[in-house]
Amino acid sequence: MSDDLKYMSKAQAGVADIDVGLRQYMLRVYNYMASGVAFTGIVSAVVFQSPGLMQAIFSGPLKWVLFIGIIGLGFMAPRIMMSKSITAAHGAYWAYAGLIGAWLAPIFLVYTSTSIVRVFFITAAAFAGLSLYGYVTKKNLSGMGSFLMMGAIGVFIAIIVNIFLQSSVLHLTISVLGVLIFAGLTAYYTQEIKHMYFESDGEDVTARKAIFGAFILYGAFITMFIFLLSLFGNRE
Repeated sequence: MSDDLKYMSKAQAGVADIDVGLRQYMLRVYNYMASGVAFTGIVSAVVFQSPGLMQAIFSGPLKWVLFIGIIGLGFMAPRIMMSKSITAAHGAYWAYAGLIGAWLAPIFLVYTSTSIVRVFFITAAAFAGLSLYGYVTKKNLSGMGSFLMMGAIGVFIAIIVNIFLQSSVLHLTISVLGVLIFAGLTAYYTQEIKHMYFESDGEDVTARKAIFGAFILYGAFITMFIFLLSLFGNRE
């Protein structure tokens, strides 16, 4: 009987260690993600203070340079984060957040500051609830995730098409679908990030996973914010 008690005690200790480690890991992910969002806001505010930069981004070719840089780094960053040094992983993440901050700066010319702040907090509240669901649910979201990923690709193709069509109806449809798709992806990504922790890896790989997890959650947050702002933002 004493041996059984010892075994149960060791098992419970192991579960407790995993729980503590998982909480620390997820906290690291969320801290990186929140810091990235804050950094994006700071870069946007700094760029907004420069009339020359704002003009170049809002109505000049710089917006396309930034957009191409964001797309390119978006594809390259995961590989950098998982195969290069920790310093390089951090560099890719912060560079990505900075590029998006500069690219988003013109929203201060398009939408009122009050509506930007309001939509930001709506996004934050929605993100928190969706991510919590993805963390605690026992349901396997992988099937839903694959479907939503295909939907996200379709939405971005539609955005490119609408650059030429300039259809207000298509724009509204894209925004609604974008919110729903990235809301679902937030829950799916959170579950995947959680599952990544349980793969037996060393501290170095776990640190990389935390940066990568922050990167994909950051992307979901920013994208959902942009779509919600398109729907509920008050234009200047």
